[in-house]
Amino acid sequence: MALRSRLNHLTLVSSEQDAFADALWRQLRLEAEQAYAGSPTLAPLFLDSILNQPSFEAALFHRVAVRLKNDVISQPVILQAFHRASGATHEIGSGLKADIAAVLDRDPACERLIEPFLYFKGFHALQAHRLTHWLWNAGERDFALYLQSRSSEVFQTDIHPAARIGRGVFLDHATGLVVGETAVIEDDVSLLQGITLGGTGKEAGDRHPKIRRGAMIGAGAKILGNIEVGEQARIAAGSVVLAAVPARATVAGVPARVVRIASAGTPPRSADETLRELSYAGFDYSI
Repeated sequence: MALRSRLNHLTLVSSEQDAFADALWRQLRLEAEQAYAGSPTLAPLFLDSILNQPSFEAALFHRVAVRLKNDVISQPVILQAFHRASGATHEIGSGLKADIAAVLDRDPACERLIEPFLYFKGFHALQAHRLTHWLWNAGERDFALYLQSRSSEVFQTDIHPAARIGRGVFLDHATGLVVGETAVIEDDVSLLQGITLGGTGKEAGDRHPKIRRGAMIGAGAKILGNIEVGEQARIAAGSVVLAAVPARATVAGVPARVVRIASAGTPPRSADETLRELSYAGFDYSI
């Protein structure tokens, strides 16, 4: 929690951003050294991905490029694209730092920085999307679509390069996530596995959902059409959402209905509390 709060306070001051990036990098290297000592079998992974890299961003670009490379597109080409994108916009670097902080803040299974950095496909899929989104907007659409296709194959997510995604987004597990071309996901949103942000099949143009800041969407939820899910809204697991969701509302069912709206002054719930609420309530696991 402290890491996430600290990141939020550093967004406006570049010197503090640099200091925070340095702190992330020191912590990651320390964890890599400890992992190297404890698991020498994986020494090449720790050395190539972290210990032999010059910076936090360079290491992350290297790790994602290693996972995306194939016989058609080489690791150096992907790395070069990452560095071009990072040089052109600060959104790449600030986004990846906010995203990894979000994982540490919201995922109770994550105890070390090195875990999302090396292993979590949801985090890697987001960083691949940040690159494909930049390529799409820069006019390199075939490159963007190819990398998106490759990312879908490797990370089991399907995020259109044109989709707009904010900072501090958490994709938990991520398997089966589908995000359409005109979808918008704002800052601090959490999405579990098997989610579809899709169209109804009857629309053209702007046809996908808009997920506002701080919303959380449960596993298997389907949100269809150009509709808005308000700030801090909660979508229960397995719900099918076909109409706009008010801010701070919890919706559930097929089709989804509002079951609760929190007051504006209600303090944010913990991730554990929210995940319990978004599960299938009342199921007897002893059966």
